Amino acid sequence: MSYRKTLKLICGFAGGSAVLVFAAAAADSHGYFGEQRGDAASRWSRFTVLRAAQPAWTPANHTPAPTGHAWDFNWDKRDPSVLSNGKKKESEDPSSEQDNGKPKATRNILLIRHSQYNLSGNSDKERILTPLGREQAELTGKRLAALGLKYDVLIHSSMARATETAHIISKHLPGPGVELVSCDLLREGAPIEPVPPVTHWKPDAVQYHEDGARIEAAFRRYIHRADPKQKEDSYEIIVCHANVIRYFVCRALQFPPEGWLRMGLNNGSITWLTIRPSGRVALRTLGDAGFMPPDKMTRT
Repeated sequence: MSYRKTLKLICGFAGGSAVLVFAAAAADSHGYFGEQRGDAASRWSRFTVLRAAQPAWTPANHTPAPTGHAWDFNWDKRDPSVLSNGKKKESEDPSSEQDNGKPKATRNILLIRHSQYNLSGNSDKERILTPLGREQAELTGKRLAALGLKYDVLIHSSMARATETAHIISKHLPGPGVELVSCDLLREGAPIEPVPPVTHWKPDAVQYHEDGARIEAAFRRYIHRADPKQKEDSYEIIVCHANVIRYFVCRALQFPPEGWLRMGLNNGSITWLTIRPSGRVALRTLGDAGFMPPDKMTRT
């Protein structure tokens, strides 16, 4: 085997870059490694150079360190094996009692961001959907229908843009009419001061204080595992706002909630959370808008 091939092989084992291979080969061709080829000391010298140029690999410096935060299975305070005071249930037949009170169904929650709306409106009533926004809502409704799911309820923010988006979407949903429910808790707001901060948006501290409590209350009302009485998996649609959805996602996945502003959502996009009976949560899609043509996508 030639020295150039040997050098390349050594670099491959060491995780070396193409630049290092090229440099070593060039040095070898010009005799910069010292003695005549075949000399054992020269071969060892070349190997030493390569080792010095490559950092040692150990699992410690390539494996992300765990944060130490374990998954809290009782995050929604509905774990049947734990009472509200945190103590384990005790009974003559605890397994039977827990089984009777254990959720068996999976909840699927599809969070829809409202469509594009009139930003120049002076009040909420004037901030209705634009023509493009109504078209986006139609596309979102068609996409939800195409999924072939049996939707149980459509809950929407009481703000005009979310209400209008929900009503357009509802026309496309299959089966008998899906119940529409309006909720003030889902109105747009400032859930928690974001980290890192941004310069273009700085609500007053009182707004975080008031909006944060309201949006957290909405999270606790709508994002939790199924009730033990629920026998079949459910598919629920919630039409609301970007800040609310992003905060919900962080809370449901037990990520730091102050990271909500690191995510972006298009108008009319679909975010899908799945909550298992065990309390496990999965994010199936985040801000999916791939069903819209590129020229119909906006983020206003």
